Amino acid sequence: MNNDAVFLKHFSMVIGFLVGVALCLIVLGHYLGSTLPEDTDPNAQARVEARIKPLGEVYAGSSGAAAAAAAAEAARAAAGPKVAYEGTLDGKVIFDKLCSACHSTGAGGSPTLDHSHWDARLAQGIDTLVKHAIDGFQGNAGVMPARGGNPDLSDDQVRVTVTWMMDNLK
Repeated sequence: MNNDAVFLKHFSMVIGFLVGVALCLIVLGHYLGSTLPEDTDPNAQARVEARIKPLGEVYAGSSGAAAAAAAAEAARAAAGPKVAYEGTLDGKVIFDKLCSACHSTGAGGSPTLDHSHWDARLAQGIDTLVKHAIDGFQGNAGVMPARGGNPDLSDDQVRVTVTWMMDNLK
């Protein structure tokens, strides 16, 4: 008995079986794909593209950084002017609605409204504190997100809130 002929016969049968399974799966996939309903909304593709555009664009190098900044500015301008909390310039209102979540509890290492937490920071000057609140800041104890995590806050709203906080230290 020729062992090589037996091996080739069995190997050919296995390969033939696998090719048959692959063809059946291809036909099944084609059939299932053809049974899906067609999208009836002609604007669906445009909405998907608009939704993923900010995340789907790729910018590389120094010219890419400029293009990314320009795209972000264009998106901000297209979104229109938004002002948080109906544009109020009452620092207490903004503090109560946004800042108190961290600065009343000390969450994430944020300083509470105690002189012991703020005296060293106050030595840097109010303008530095406002800049850190606007741009965000990472200190030894935690992270201050830009504009307290609300990008709709105006610079003036941030300034009056920081000023209110400093005026109300215990």
